[in-house]
Formats: sequence, structure tokens, C-alpha cells
Amino acid sequence: MLGSVEGPHDVKRLDVEELPRLAGEIRDLLVDVCARLGGHLGPNLGVVELTIAIHRVFDSPRDPVVWDTGHQAYVHKLLTGRAPGFEALKQEGGLSGYPSQAESEHDLVENSHASTALSYADGLAKAFKLRGERDRTVVAVIGDGALTGGMAWEALNNIAAAKDLPVVIVVNDNGRSYSPTIGGLASHLSNLRVTRRYEDLLEYVKDKIGNVPLLYDALHGFKKGVKDVLAPQAMFEDLGLKYVGPIDGHDEQAMEAALRKARHFRGPVIVHALTQKGRGYTPAEEHDEDQFHSPGAFDRATGAEKPKGRIWTNVFSEELVRLGKEREDLVAITAAMLHPTGLAAFADAYPDRIYDVGIAEQHALTSAAGLALGGMHPVVAVYATFLNRAFDQLLMDVALHRLPVTVVLDRAGVTGDDGASHNGMWDLSILQVVPGLRIAVPRDGERLAELLGEAVTVSDGPTVLRFPKGPVAESIEAVGKLGEMDVLRAADPDVLLVGVGPMAQVCMDAAVLLDAQGISATVVDPRWVKPLDEALVLAAGAHKLVAVVEDNGRVGGVGDAVARLLRDADVDVPVRTYGIPQRFLDHAKRAAILGHIGLTAQDLAREITEAVAKRSNPIESSSARA
Repeated sequence: MLGSVEGPHDVKRLDVEELPRLAGEIRDLLVDVCARLGGHLGPNLGVVELTIAIHRVFDSPRDPVVWDTGHQAYVHKLLTGRAPGFEALKQEGGLSGYPSQAESEHDLVENSHASTALSYADGLAKAFKLRGERDRTVVAVIGDGALTGGMAWEALNNIAAAKDLPVVIVVNDNGRSYSPTIGGLASHLSNLRVTRRYEDLLEYVKDKIGNVPLLYDALHGFKKGVKDVLAPQAMFEDLGLKYVGPIDGHDEQAMEAALRKARHFRGPVIVHALTQKGRGYTPAEEHDEDQFHSPGAFDRATGAEKPKGRIWTNVFSEELVRLGKEREDLVAITAAMLHPTGLAAFADAYPDRIYDVGIAEQHALTSAAGLALGGMHPVVAVYATFLNRAFDQLLMDVALHRLPVTVVLDRAGVTGDDGASHNGMWDLSILQVVPGLRIAVPRDGERLAELLGEAVTVSDGPTVLRFPKGPVAESIEAVGKLGEMDVLRAADPDVLLVGVGPMAQVCMDAAVLLDAQGISATVVDPRWVKPLDEALVLAAGAHKLVAVVEDNGRVGGVGDAVARLLRDADVDVPVRTYGIPQRFLDHAKRAAILGHIGLTAQDLAREITEAVAKRSNPIESSSARA
């Protein structure tokens, strides 16, 4: 049946009796593909019926559906004609793991950072109103933790103030303990709440008894009190939003009925759906940690994940637990990613010193500032891509006060499979402007433990430690020191290779290839890239060319900082910077992306050889270009 679905029009034509079969086929495909490739399985198993109902009630793309977060949009992809390509989910050249404008007209917003869909919906609905397109409804699906983000509540406040904006907000609630309210009275009240005649009656009563406010308040309070006994709607009602629910999100017909009521209201309405994350796949339903939120490849029969080996996050996790034993002032903060960022072990060891603030990176940083003001040393662990959201708080709330807060950035640099929004390619650029901030970048697991230990001893300002996704790099021992930098390879003065963190190994491999071309290369690892060690000035002056290699955007990164350092010191040795080009990268494996953008040993050796040749033969090079 799924093979016959080429778009929402095909979903609409199905008989009600056929929908359970469609849902079953969708779940089978989700499990099959994610077992082989990994992916956000749990959230999507939970929104199967909900998504079917949305596409039977609304007319996508004319009624745009905005997903928050976008990782729960797999079912939406399948119902909008992309089932034939789903076998290549998150693979190079295949479907993205998030909504993608390049894939489909049904994906209006490439939404993968949480808590943003309601703001998109607010703006879209206002635009349709100004353009006179009053027959269009905007649907925002929010859930799987996204309502813990403050931006969502800012948007709700604005949406509620615009009473005539047709915005249907589907709250996919897969984490609460209350049960759906059922029965005739609850159904009747839900119908009443989204009937314009009821609103007109309230306004009439208010006008007639406006000079008796206590009577109106009593009437309104009675209505609200009765409904609150039956449904957990108070917080939405207090904002002035109409509310339908809670609805069993796995009852497709109930979801359809609720969505149709909401659509006909022609104003902002909350439809509250209760769903079960991992629904329909027993290993996911019984997985206590996160109901298979985003597993790697696994055995379909048992649900057992295939071994990943030792990754960078493991090293950080173990070292933080060890430091926590030595330092009672160490506390840890996570933004709804306790396990992915490696803080679960710290939470087990020191349950009173861990804080999960939800998807609220801004609050995380300013709360950390408060903890530091109170005498603690917070360690805030987030994915590198999500630090962008808390830059102001790091700058003005932490750094301005010179507070000892350590920010640990997991998944820094090229991450690959999750696409453009998840590559941690911005932090080394945006953090360069923060006064008093120190940034450490380890090249291997030993250096990660070493630099984390150094970071948490800093007491006069914030520190940042960043490391990539995936298996931890093989250790590279230093052969000497240059100031506080590690010299990894000493050579005659031709080229100085500055390898930032895990790119040190790439530089070491490139140096061997350069040897074959008769070019000697010294390789150093700066360890701390902000501030840069002044010893770098003397080292650069002793070489003919400096090349900085980093797993970050080229603009404003470490390479630019090195060039500025040498320029300020009147050292005129040319500096070449190698990093991630300033564009949004398509999803693929990390190794494949590094190859595409020229961050391999072979690419570096070739480019550096050409650069050295041009400087050695300037006249010949000029003639060749002419």
C-alpha cells in the first residue's frame, strides 16, 4: 500500500479501514531502514498515525506543515512521495534525515534545531493574511522535547495575541504521564471551545455585564475549572489559545476529528496528542534510556546496537567522572542530551551535581554563570552546532564577568550524516571575538583528558574544549615542546604545519608525502588555540611557509588568528589556511565530506607542494599563469 502513495492526495483517497495497514507498513519500513543505517527511529514510530491524519485533513504544500524538531518527519517524507528513496536515508546522495527544500515542495522549512517551528508558523500565517490568502492554514508539529525551549514560548505568546491567524499547533506529547480524556462531556467541551458561536456568546455576555466583572469572571472561571478537571490545558488557556485534547495520538480517526475541528476554527488552536515514542517496535518501547531516539545500526530481531568502539565522548565522560571525585565544586549541565554528550556517568556518580535544563542552551549558559558566581565550576556539555544559540549568554553573561565556566563541545567539525545544520563548523570562528575566553582542541584521547583537566583549573574566565564525532584518534606523542605547544614532527625549515586538534594526524600524514617531494615539514599542535602561543611567532619566522589546518570554517577560524598574530608581529611569512569552506554541506559520511572539501593528507600535500613551487619560481609561475 505504501508503494502506491505518491503524495498526500493518495493518503486522502484511502478508506478508513485501509489506514491501519498503511501505518503497519510504515513502521516496518522505518525499523528495517534504521536497523541497517541508524536514524531517529523512536520519534518517528510515535508519529505514524498523527502524520497520516495531518495529511488527510490539510492540503500540503498549500497548507504548510512545519516540523519541530525535524527529526520526527520521516513519516511525512514517506507520505509525500519519497518512499522509493527511503532505503538511502542519510546516505550520500540520498534522503536527508531532516526536512529538505531540495527534496520536496512539502518541506518548506529545513528545521533541525529545536523550538523554532512556532516562530516560522507565526510569520507564515501573518504573511498569508497580508497577501489575502485566508484559505491557507499553517500546521506546526512540535514535541519530542522542543517545548522545553524558551523560543517556543515566545512564539506562543505572539500567536495567541493574533486571534484570527489560522495556525494549528500539534503538540506531540510523548513524555507525560497523564492519559487522554475520553467520554461524551470531554468531547462536547472540546467541540464547544472551537465553535465561533461560543466565543461570540462570551463576548456578548462580557459586553452586557461588563460593569459586573465578578460575575463574568465567575462564569469564565467555572467554564475553565470544569475543563481543567478533565484536561491539562491550563497553561495554554492562560495564553489565550484554544485547546483540543488530550487526544490519543495513535487513534488516527480521533486525530483526524480533532484536526478538522481545529482547521474550521480559523484561529490559533492547540491540538494535544499523546503518543508513545518507539510505538510498535518492542525493543524501542522497552528501551528505558530514550526509546531508540537515534540508534546506530542494530539487529532488528533483538534491538541490540552494533558495537561502535571507543569514541571521543567516552573519553570525556570517564575523565569528567574522575575529576568530579577530586573536585566537589564541579557540576555538569546538559541541554536535554544527558547520554549523547556523555554526562550520564557523571549523573550516576554525582546525582546532586547534574542539571538537565531541557532544550534551552541559552538558559544553560546563564544558569552556569550563576553557579560560577556561587562558587561552583560548571561544565556545560553541548553539541558544537548548538552553541551558536547561546553565544550572547557566553559573551555577556559568562565572559563579561570573567566566570570559570567550561563549555565542552561534542560533535565539533564535520559530523556528516545529519547534514548542514549539524556540522560543528562555526564555533572556532564565532568564539574568536570573546574576550578572555580560552579554547582547547585535543588531537587524541590522551590530550582530551589532559586539556579537560587544565580547563577546569582556570578560575579567571571561561574555557571551551571541542572534539569531533566518532572513534577517538590514535595517540600521537610529542617529540618536543615549543612554548606550550607540542612539536609532533621536527624538520628543516621549509613548511610549518599547524594541525588543530584531530587534524594533527592529517598534517603528519601530509608531511610524509611532502618528504617525497623534497619538502621538509615541521608539525605542531597548539593545544590551546585561543590565545595562541607567542612561540608560534618565532617558529613561523624560521620557515618559508605556514599552513594551518582546522576542522572549522576557514573564515575567522584559527588560520585567520595565526595570520593576524604574525601580521601584528611583523612576520611576513605567507600563511595558508585550510578548513571547511563557508557553505552548508550536504550530508555524507565524515570521511567522504573531508575528501570532497580537500581536507585529506593527499590534498594538503598537493596544494602545499604547489604553493612552495610558486614561491621558489615566482617568474616561471607568473609566466605559466599568463
